[in-house]
Amino acid sequence: MANRAASPLGLREGDRERLTSLTRSSSVRAGLAQRARIVLLAAEGISNTAIAEKVGVTRQTVVSWRARYESRGIAGLVDAKRSGRPRQVDHRAIVAATLRPPPKKLGVTHWSSRLLAERLGLGNATVARAWRNYGVQPWRSETFKFSTDPQLVAKVIDVVGLYLAPPENAIVLSIDEKSQIQALDRTQKMLPMRPGFPERRTHDYVRHGTSTLFAALEVATGRVTAARKPRHRHQEFLAFLKQVARAYPADVDEQGRPIELHLIMDNHAPHKRVEVRDWLAANPRIHVHFTPTSGSWLNLVEVWFGIIDRQAIRRGVFGSVKDLNAKIRAFIDGWNDRAHPFVWTKTADDILKKANRPQTSETKH
Repeated sequence: MANRAASPLGLREGDRERLTSLTRSSSVRAGLAQRARIVLLAAEGISNTAIAEKVGVTRQTVVSWRARYESRGIAGLVDAKRSGRPRQVDHRAIVAATLRPPPKKLGVTHWSSRLLAERLGLGNATVARAWRNYGVQPWRSETFKFSTDPQLVAKVIDVVGLYLAPPENAIVLSIDEKSQIQALDRTQKMLPMRPGFPERRTHDYVRHGTSTLFAALEVATGRVTAARKPRHRHQEFLAFLKQVARAYPADVDEQGRPIELHLIMDNHAPHKRVEVRDWLAANPRIHVHFTPTSGSWLNLVEVWFGIIDRQAIRRGVFGSVKDLNAKIRAFIDGWNDRAHPFVWTKTADDILKKANRPQTSETKH
């Protein structure tokens, strides 16, 4: 009879546990798990036809895998290397061709998989596979900037030192301005967010002018002293410095030492005007620390500028500069109620080591 019980398949010592594990594993190939199940059912003496029905294969497939296990054990259940001619396509050659710029006559800046495949006489899927294997992504582009400041090392050590180990009798402030903030008004009313729909707005807008935000971030607490100005000349910057000085009046610490103000700022021209230098010279309790050229990212207030841009400005709708300034003021008041410091973790050595790393083909900028 077709369903006559076959002789139970004898399992080798320890194989039952391993085969059971294969049938339950989520990380092995489905085919291997299926073959393990066939062998386990065969070990119970179930007929080949019944096994084929349970597993969903043909009877001949069951017979073949029983024979493979009998001759080679569990190793016989693994796929053997396929016969045929080995792959002739050299992925290294594809990558090498990708790294060379396309011919000028193509008028493109970089290769696409189809363009390169056509030039090499291959399929675009083959080119894409080589790119995946070697992590090549011609469609991506990133930027980098080397600082040419001759005092790079000294300035990095100075600024990072203020973050990691500020003087005991000092308040450290990170100062900068965010200029040309546009008061944009949409041509139609915004559609509010609803379940299943994001907030929507028209792509066109009306400009109602710009504003400049001056901000001083207190490194120890995260609190912000700010001013909104119509322009960002040295006159506005000097007025803001005087506002900061009033916000942190001259005082003494527990040892009777005057509390100093240490201001971290970038090399923007208004920060170095003679009028600003003269005022700083007349206020010796205020000390200025400049970030390196092309290194304004060392200024922690840039982090806060990114937050106010994302949370209050970029998606805002403003009918006038007055509305824009009111929104900025409201955000700053709310921020200072929940302020928290931005903790700096990288040492100066860590930063300089990365900045001075030799640029090789493997270096990611």
